Amino acid sequence: MIWVICHFIVNAYKKVRDSKLRKDKIVEKTGGDSSIMTIPDSGFMMENGVSCLPCTPQEEKKMVTDLRNESERSLKEGNLYFVISSRWFRTWERYVGIDADENLIGNQSSDFRHMNGASLIMAERPGPIDNSDIVENGSDCDCKDNEIQLRRMLTEGQDYVLVPQGVWEKLYEWYKGGPSLPRKMILQGFYHRKYNVEVYPLCLKLIDSRDDSQSIIWLSRKASVTELFQKVCALRGIERDKACIWDYFNKRKHARLIVSNKSLEEANLQMDQDILLEEVDGCHSSRFGMDSTGNELALVSLEPSRSPLTIARGPTLSNGHSSGYRSNLYPGSSLSSGLTDMDDGFDAYNSVRKGEKGGLAGLQNLGNTCFMNSALQCLVHTPPLVEYFLKDYSDEINTENPLGMHGELALAFGELLRKSWSSGRTAIAPRVFKGKLARFAPQFSGYNQHDSQELLAFLLDGLHEDLNRVKQKPYIEMKDSDGRPDEEVAAECWKNHKARNDSVIVDVCQGQYKSTLVCPVCSKISITFDPFMYLSLPLPSTITRTMTVTVFYGDGSCLPMPYAVSVLKNGFCKDLLLALGTACCLKSDESLVLAEVYGNKIYRFLESPLEPLISIKDDERIVAFRFKKKGMGKTKLVIFHRWQEKFTTDYLRIGTGLFGTPLVTYLGEDQPSGANIETAVSKVLSPFKRTYPSAKAHIGKENGFLSDGLDEQCGSSDAMSVANAELEVTSSTDLSLPLLLIDDSFMNFKAFKKDTFFESGKILRVVLDWTDKEQELYDANYLKDIPEIHKAGFAAKKTRQEAISLSSCLDAFLMEEPLGPDDMWYCPRCKEHRQAIKKLDLWMLPEIIVFHLKRFTYGRYLKNKIDTFVNFPIHNLDLSKYVMNKDGQSCVYELYAISNHYGGLGGGHYTAYAKLVDENRWYHFDDSHVSPVNESDVKTSAAYLLFYKRVRTESKVETGEASHSHFIS
Repeated sequence: MIWVICHFIVNAYKKVRDSKLRKDKIVEKTGGDSSIMTIPDSGFMMENGVSCLPCTPQEEKKMVTDLRNESERSLKEGNLYFVISSRWFRTWERYVGIDADENLIGNQSSDFRHMNGASLIMAERPGPIDNSDIVENGSDCDCKDNEIQLRRMLTEGQDYVLVPQGVWEKLYEWYKGGPSLPRKMILQGFYHRKYNVEVYPLCLKLIDSRDDSQSIIWLSRKASVTELFQKVCALRGIERDKACIWDYFNKRKHARLIVSNKSLEEANLQMDQDILLEEVDGCHSSRFGMDSTGNELALVSLEPSRSPLTIARGPTLSNGHSSGYRSNLYPGSSLSSGLTDMDDGFDAYNSVRKGEKGGLAGLQNLGNTCFMNSALQCLVHTPPLVEYFLKDYSDEINTENPLGMHGELALAFGELLRKSWSSGRTAIAPRVFKGKLARFAPQFSGYNQHDSQELLAFLLDGLHEDLNRVKQKPYIEMKDSDGRPDEEVAAECWKNHKARNDSVIVDVCQGQYKSTLVCPVCSKISITFDPFMYLSLPLPSTITRTMTVTVFYGDGSCLPMPYAVSVLKNGFCKDLLLALGTACCLKSDESLVLAEVYGNKIYRFLESPLEPLISIKDDERIVAFRFKKKGMGKTKLVIFHRWQEKFTTDYLRIGTGLFGTPLVTYLGEDQPSGANIETAVSKVLSPFKRTYPSAKAHIGKENGFLSDGLDEQCGSSDAMSVANAELEVTSSTDLSLPLLLIDDSFMNFKAFKKDTFFESGKILRVVLDWTDKEQELYDANYLKDIPEIHKAGFAAKKTRQEAISLSSCLDAFLMEEPLGPDDMWYCPRCKEHRQAIKKLDLWMLPEIIVFHLKRFTYGRYLKNKIDTFVNFPIHNLDLSKYVMNKDGQSCVYELYAISNHYGGLGGGHYTAYAKLVDENRWYHFDDSHVSPVNESDVKTSAAYLLFYKRVRTESKVETGEASHSHFIS
């Protein structure tokens, strides 16, 4: 029908087009103006004699897909992409069928799934492209192009999408609208080069010292300083040789920018920072300039830092003198430039005032960098790392590691740590560090909010590679465990790991866990021992789901009862059966059969124990039939229910008019008869027998089922006549129950007698027509209102947010569970990818252990944060029961830092709590602001990353027991 309508519309468009062409000819002959003509009621503009007849949705979809694929094949720096509002683009996707084809799979409701696509509705064609919801009101840009700027803090996918230039041109040709928001593709990264679209170019605030005027400059982070000079000179009408531009971060002169090919990102210029323009004499020395009052001043050069805070010595003494400075660690390398105290807004020579404590410096927010500041504060307050970076670590810098940054990241972090412990309470702007981090991990190069855990992972990995003591990594072939003792395999794996990875990060932060995989088909067991740098702990509510299943007694011994059980989200039907059996006290000689009920029919039997539970949606209704194992015969009998008074010819033809939940039982006879069927039906119905003669007043709630007065009378005279005809057919048999035999299509109804015999081993289906007699004998309310697997609203009222413990999160992390369908394991025996059963165990703990509480859940259309309070110990965290390897190491830990996340996704804020161990006091680090906090106040529902250090007993310290760490806290 839909295609007929589409064909009709296309033919109508053709008639409009032909009519228009005829009119064009007439106008042309009469000399009239035919440049623009609108055909009444057509809805499409005709311009310059060309029809604007749109393509079909399928054509638009194909063209856009082809253009996207072509763009992916020709990625290069400088390619243009265009920003489009997600709101408009999703409308277009629905129109061309992308949602129906790709996005609804796996997320559709049961109703949509069972309709088999019969209800597919064409979405309306979207109007003009509308980007008004993602752009700033007007433009504060003072540049030549007067570019329209995006609103800040937008998220790709959620607020906007990026399309290649060819796609934008097609969409604009079809829909017009706008405004146009072009953005260039840039290449980022140090060794791992990555293409990114620069959605937010660098915004710089230009202050002209000649008249104190202010302007806004928009440039790519990859633009050179030369390009910045060109733009500034053109904008302010000044000759280049007379222009002096300063890095004016925090309204303070940091460095004079020199015309060069150095990028603005390499010059450490930040989003929204100030730059200062001064006019100087063209022949003036490049080493000196004049301020706005005409006074000469020394320019800050971009030479190596010559402060006492060098890796050769550590913090300066109070008199400001130090010795042993190495002015050029690696001649000719990038280590010899870019690391200056002034870059971070900190004057090392006048840093420490008498009586001030170290470790209390805040970190300035450089534009949504609170996530970075939070993680950094936790690390710069990690005792073993403080000890390491305050000493001379230059000999361990690995400049040859292709996975590192020639030591630049380690130097930048070390410089930042030393300043943090030497600056008293002076806030530091970590611009140099942010630039180095962005080169190592380009995903952090922009100005959007990120995840502090992701940054921590990349930072630890980058520091490890820059400080790896292994210069040439040997090739090592991994061996299977092959039944060898765990101690032997674990030691071998750790030795192999240390042969390739040996750094302070490995010494301090890395432990080892045991991973066991079991193939669900061939039972192949694979055991590996892998290093870990942190533990990502799921909150119990994120890995389990509550499922409500109604249990019916197949032998008719009891009334049905709903049970709510907790199972793993990625579990199987066998897990549901196990939990359900425990809940309903299933006996050893009993068995359960699961089935999905839809439309008052058995939609499917869930007979495979390895059926994934993710195939069962929350809005489905699942029942279980309970049987004695010895009573489960060869022939399965399914009993459906109809209201006999409601029959019409349509009901008889398509098999509707059913109500309630079908009942299932077994026929034990080798060749069952009609009499056996009637006996089985009577037995299954026996629990529903009324204890009083009339049911007319039976309205209420029993056993979790809602009754709604099922004895109402309805139906037309035609329906009654059909029903009477049915009664005559039924009464002609010798059955006392009004039963009819039906096929699996519900289109053929057939009467049978008690002496009718049936073939064994098949599924027999009968329908019970409920007459007044059956309604008086049995209470049908127990067959109705079967609860859904999960009712969100009901669960929200029933379940309150309760605190969970860190130990319960650990239990969930170490729980045996099947791999997800997107994380299949290749079984070497089956030679197939299998959804294996995975079990993790902690084997060896590190000196510093970081727990990541997985508060964020991500899906294509659903992103959520869990604010549940996790109760974690501050002192005496004993992990001994979780560690398999009893090597005599202390398993008791003490908390010393926390990374907190407040708010929701995208618009949240990160802070940190850190303990100064020497003074045994906690502090709150909120970007630049630092304040003391009581120990009792650091436990909140915002806790995201927990940092613990090992507590060593005096006996172990005195005896000098060996550890895989070089540092003792």
